[in-house]
Amino acid sequence: LFSKFIHPDKELYTEFYNLWIALMVVNAIIFLVGVVLNSLALYVFCFRTKTKTTSVIYTINLIVTDLLVGFSLPVRIIMFYSAGDCLNCSLVHIFGYFVNMYCSILFLTCICVDRYLAIVQAEASRKWRNPTCAKGICVFIWIFATVVTFSILTMAIQFAACCLSKILVLMVCEYFFPLIIIIFFTTRIMCALSKPSLMHQSRERRMRAVQLLITVLIIFMICFTPFHVRQVAISINPDMPHDVSLLVYHVTVTLSSLNSCMDPIVYCFVTNNFQSTMKNIFRKTEPEQTSVDILGMNKNSKGS
Repeated sequence: LFSKFIHPDKELYTEFYNLWIALMVVNAIIFLVGVVLNSLALYVFCFRTKTKTTSVIYTINLIVTDLLVGFSLPVRIIMFYSAGDCLNCSLVHIFGYFVNMYCSILFLTCICVDRYLAIVQAEASRKWRNPTCAKGICVFIWIFATVVTFSILTMAIQFAACCLSKILVLMVCEYFFPLIIIIFFTTRIMCALSKPSLMHQSRERRMRAVQLLITVLIIFMICFTPFHVRQVAISINPDMPHDVSLLVYHVTVTLSSLNSCMDPIVYCFVTNNFQSTMKNIFRKTEPEQTSVDILGMNKNSKGS
């Protein structure tokens, strides 16, 4: 039963060689684009951002997970040619990949909730929106994703007959619940835009919050939803034809990797002038001009 949820690359290579080649090319492009964009973003947020606010802390952790997802893609090819039939090697790779994927989902959720609190519940949430609390939440997410993923995979291997409910628990905790949260807060912040009580927030800042939540929702729909729909379908119908299951699994896993290239779009909405800072880096602007606080509320809104 476990093999219905997880298909090693060797199966795809053996049965659908041309598709395997195509997906490897796509993964190579995702790797190159994702690593370059996220490396630049990590440099900006770590070395060009003086104030490490809650949003920046969540974003840095998201960038790290995206880089780890990106670096895991060439590992698939290396492992395929060097590890052979080593089941443990495959499981280690699968475990690492899913931990980072679910960390990405949870950090995206944290960024959305933080934006909602900053715009709609600015005063009430002030004591919770501090760097210390954000760092604690990030540590909890890493531990939570690691423990839950490891326990689910272990139980699915050792007790295949009862793994259906366990895999569903994993998907509820680490995908569907965050998706519901993002949809809820996206709706709430869009409804709150017209309230007079929020007029002290600049229109640009409120619109950026909406754009961020909508972007995250699109990333969820494109990257993560197909894979989890496939897992639910397997849970409901374990007798799905093997060829269909194999093809859909590898295509949806590749789509889930695409988020490492799409997340940099989110970074543009996390800070006021992320884009201008990136342009300044390539223009080789003087250090004192680029190392500004890019999280200023409204100071640089016109320039950005």
